[in-house]
Amino acid sequence: MLAFGFASIWFFSRSLDAVLPVEWLTVLVTVVLFNLGEYTVHKELGHVKRPLAALFYRRHTGDHHSFFVEGQMVYETPQDWRVILFPPWLVVVYSAGVGAAWVLLSGLNQNVASLFAVTLLAGYISYETLHVCEHLPVDHWIARLPGIRQMHRLHALHHRRDLMHTHNFNIVLPLMDGVMGTLHWEPVEDDIDIAASTVMRHDVKIAGNPQQVLAYASTATRWPEWHPSSLQVDGMAGPMLAGTRFEERIHAGGAAGHLRWEVLDNTPGVRWQARAWGQHGLKLLVTYEVEPCASGTHFVRTLHYELPGVFLKLLDVLLLRKRIAYESELSMAQLRMACHHSDQLASNG
Repeated sequence: MLAFGFASIWFFSRSLDAVLPVEWLTVLVTVVLFNLGEYTVHKELGHVKRPLAALFYRRHTGDHHSFFVEGQMVYETPQDWRVILFPPWLVVVYSAGVGAAWVLLSGLNQNVASLFAVTLLAGYISYETLHVCEHLPVDHWIARLPGIRQMHRLHALHHRRDLMHTHNFNIVLPLMDGVMGTLHWEPVEDDIDIAASTVMRHDVKIAGNPQQVLAYASTATRWPEWHPSSLQVDGMAGPMLAGTRFEERIHAGGAAGHLRWEVLDNTPGVRWQARAWGQHGLKLLVTYEVEPCASGTHFVRTLHYELPGVFLKLLDVLLLRKRIAYESELSMAQLRMACHHSDQLASNG
């Protein structure tokens, strides 16, 4: 798609010659037209079932919005691009349509025709590229770039069930959403700064298959059974799914506290991730990963936590880090025992 798109841009730009200042306005006008077209097609054909666009509606609302929902927006493999990108042949059809417009406009003004064609093709490439970026993990360096970060958030809100048919239809630039009154923004609590956080990684070998082990570990209401810092969890029973929020009362590093959690990812038998916010600006990111091994399951727990202020950072270095590391190591041993006990109960049942 990129190769054909850039080749088409090169083809249409070859005829540009001594472009006048007034002719450059073609780019601005075309950007607005493309933004309107993107908005209209997405809203009226992607989210409203029309007889002549039933396939597009099925691929978009039926496939794309079923595959990706708020809290579970990240693609896992290149195969997932099938439900993000348009079919590869569509860029050829699009370029042919642009070429037809270029031929018609060339009779009036060659520079205007070329700028119109180039801008439309750049819009198509930007749409495809930005859409992929909006399905990257929130902590990916590309997803955190200015502009992309905001569109990443707007697109995540668009995938929320109560908003997907009514708000945030623009992918590249939320111009028409703003004009039409369909722009919806909700701020998120600050993400943890991975580069500035303290990271701890602990692992353990557990008897049992990866899917069962991860299902047990990601059932947050059972954390008090194996994690020494967890005192009580208020939330849904069973493995916590992406987008789920819950509360936890803890005693970690020698101090009592309260955490508000949001699950970011739940890929059964592979990965579970959640972030949390606590008192005094505490931020956490916890990731569970599992893979099969000779003894059953290799379970890896990665903890990122960030404490604000010089005093708390110093206290972390001198005292808290050692206590938290000890509690994390102990949790791995107790998780192994808890999983074994859980398997025995299941067998006896």
